[in-house]
Amino acid sequence: MDKANRYLQAGTRENTRRSYRAAIEHFEVTWGSYLPTTGEGIVRYLAEYADKLSLNTLKQRLAALAQWHITQGFPDPTKSPNVRQMIKGIRVVHPTRVKQAAPLLIRHLEQAIEWLESEASAALKRGDYKSLVRHRRSVAMVLIGFWRGFRGDELARLTVENTEASSGEVINFYLPYTKGDRAHEGQTFQTPALTKLCPVEAYINWITVSGLTKGPVFQRIDRWGNLSGKAIQPHSLIPLLRRIFKEAGLPEALYTSHSMRRGFATWASANGWDIKALMGYVGWKDMKSALRYVDSSMSFGGLAVRSTPKRLYDD
Repeated sequence: MDKANRYLQAGTRENTRRSYRAAIEHFEVTWGSYLPTTGEGIVRYLAEYADKLSLNTLKQRLAALAQWHITQGFPDPTKSPNVRQMIKGIRVVHPTRVKQAAPLLIRHLEQAIEWLESEASAALKRGDYKSLVRHRRSVAMVLIGFWRGFRGDELARLTVENTEASSGEVINFYLPYTKGDRAHEGQTFQTPALTKLCPVEAYINWITVSGLTKGPVFQRIDRWGNLSGKAIQPHSLIPLLRRIFKEAGLPEALYTSHSMRRGFATWASANGWDIKALMGYVGWKDMKSALRYVDSSMSFGGLAVRSTPKRLYDD
């Protein structure tokens, strides 16, 4: 690969390239059509898979087909009026409800951390390094994931070199890119120390126990309690978190890794954060995305039958 191709490829995320390749293969091999194609060809493709694939998947396929045509110097057939009308028709005929992770309730966060801390203390007393490492990692992962509102892939990409923590003060995380950072300009995320459920102390405790000086913050741990040096996989977070919640006596099936992000947004909204402050803290670029994470029942305050009581941690 020459230098130019190296930088051109670096400008597109590997996951995007992989999904685009799969979309092109689906169109040519599974569907049995040819490229370049026309707007009419795209319409027939959409008609065939409208009741088999989700609308989001179909739109991702269209993005891949559009990219292929543009890079090869052909007109983009996905911009055809018939294609746009087809997408509208699919949305009408096959309406789908957007699935959202349940927000992690603050009382459940407290219960999970209380259980993890008690298990870590017990492991320390009996000299069980394997359990101590696992529980300290879990405490840090859950508290940082919640209070910073990180996605699973962002937690997986945190590195010791790009994290600075001052006990009792603040913790800073630098990520070279995020989902909303299309230009890969990088961003620093800051979180203050708290009087309870503190992410700063949780991180320091984890780094102290693990002895990490470089590499991923949240590394895989083998059955003997050894750190692998490799970051956890984002897809492994859901079973990991559910195991933690189950052992802590919580309804684990409710939650996914996104529950921490949505839980923080719900907590912040209930405690008076306006939407712009929330967007700036979490890193959302548009209000529509932010509002999907905020539990609308909080708008009714104490009148809501199932409202969650406000819990401030800076008193």
